[in-house]
Amino acid sequence: MSKLTKNQKLVADKVEAGKAYSLKEASELVKEITTTKFDASLDIDVRLGVDPRKANQMVRGVVSLPHGTGKVTRVLCLCTPDAEAAAKEAGADYVGLDEYIEKIKGGWTDVDVIITMPSCMGKIGPLGRVLGPRGLMPNPKSGTVTMDVAKAVKEVKQGKIDFKVDKAGIVHASIGKVSFDPEKIYENAKEFVQTIVKLKPAAAKGTYLKSIFISSTMSRGIKVDPKSVE
Repeated sequence: MSKLTKNQKLVADKVEAGKAYSLKEASELVKEITTTKFDASLDIDVRLGVDPRKANQMVRGVVSLPHGTGKVTRVLCLCTPDAEAAAKEAGADYVGLDEYIEKIKGGWTDVDVIITMPSCMGKIGPLGRVLGPRGLMPNPKSGTVTMDVAKAVKEVKQGKIDFKVDKAGIVHASIGKVSFDPEKIYENAKEFVQTIVKLKPAAAKGTYLKSIFISSTMSRGIKVDPKSVE
């Protein structure tokens, strides 16, 4: 059996196997056990008691994290000429329509979020084969298809994220950086989980929040007691 490295031993000493920590404790611990030299991302995984194959148990929504994600989000705004100036002022990295549609047809997808207007969806619809698999297709439910593109751009830049339960019944999201203060990590995580709780489908029976884990890039997951969040 190989020996534990210094960092592995540090983690083993701090995190008790099988123990469920309160969200506040986990928000502090995840910083203590992260040993990467770069500013690692913080991730949260919430397993839900739903069957995603059934339309009436699908969990999808958006949340504005109080302290943002800590990431630079590249936003493309596909809009009509009259909305371009407002979108640029709100912080969009790329603004336009036809020229970017042609770039996307050619395979360009070097953005994190695409925001557009209802009147432009006719042109964007055919791009579904390129944008869909990358999670970039604008959707009214996530607030990325709207008349007020400037407001949508501003919200995304400030930390608004959209999420969707996967086939395994898990919702995954990045909620900050390890450089964040524990209190900011806690508040972001709490806002995220409480938003999921509000979206509980009426058809979901039994335990809704089955498990919650917080981790950073390359760190082990810390089990969180769901009761500490509700």
